[in-house]
Amino acid sequence: MKRLYRSSLIILSTAIIAACGTFGKDVDETKDWTATQLYDAARESVRGSEWKSARRYLAAVESRNPYSSYAQQALIDLAYVNWKDNEPEQATTVINRFLSLYPNHPGTDYMLYLKGMVTFTPPSAFLSSYTGQDPSERDPKGLRQSYAAFKELVERYPESRYANDARQRLIWLVSTIADNEANVAQYYYSRQAYIAAINRSQTILREFSGVQAAERALFIMMKSYEALDMPDQAADAKRILDQNFPDSKYYQYGLEGPRSWTDWFSPRSWFR
Repeated sequence: MKRLYRSSLIILSTAIIAACGTFGKDVDETKDWTATQLYDAARESVRGSEWKSARRYLAAVESRNPYSSYAQQALIDLAYVNWKDNEPEQATTVINRFLSLYPNHPGTDYMLYLKGMVTFTPPSAFLSSYTGQDPSERDPKGLRQSYAAFKELVERYPESRYANDARQRLIWLVSTIADNEANVAQYYYSRQAYIAAINRSQTILREFSGVQAAERALFIMMKSYEALDMPDQAADAKRILDQNFPDSKYYQYGLEGPRSWTDWFSPRSWFR
């Protein structure tokens, strides 16, 4: 009897544990869904800005239907969802994966455009007149990543529906990145690191054509050469500065003079 009782307890305990395990598991209501059902559910979540559920449906589409047209579109939408959900690193990872897997996909131009948008930061320029923040004073890494993506887009797909907008953003990016280089050159000059200031200024003149930052770069070069007691080089920098900016404000105000929001390009129409 004792042996029978002990055996009954073991069987009952095993059954209870198994039952608990069964009830504790999340039931996947999508396990029998088709790719169309999953994708439709994802799109509905996107329309409702329900990014978490959209991400789950899109991941299921790709994992259950690898290399299908649904999987390709799911990656495109997943990149967008991550971007809208303020997950730039995840968005970039998905975009890079897509571009690696499907380099000639019809949606490549859009993915390059989205890659540029992930790290594009013109809202800071738009708000600078209210916050006092100059976008060129931010970390330029993201701006350079945007520049590379937009540049690839307009070079590879000049007729793309996204190309014209990308070109306008490139104008802003070039101006802002050049301003960032000028900020660094001015920092070096203020620390009496004159050679470093000259090198940064030369980068602006060499890599960026027609930017307003060239005026400040030439003035920094002139003053740096003067500080290094190199009059010939200082005279060359002054000559180029006078040719291109005959009424340079830096002669009157110096490097610490007043600057306005119009010193950088701020296309407000993009944010209406």
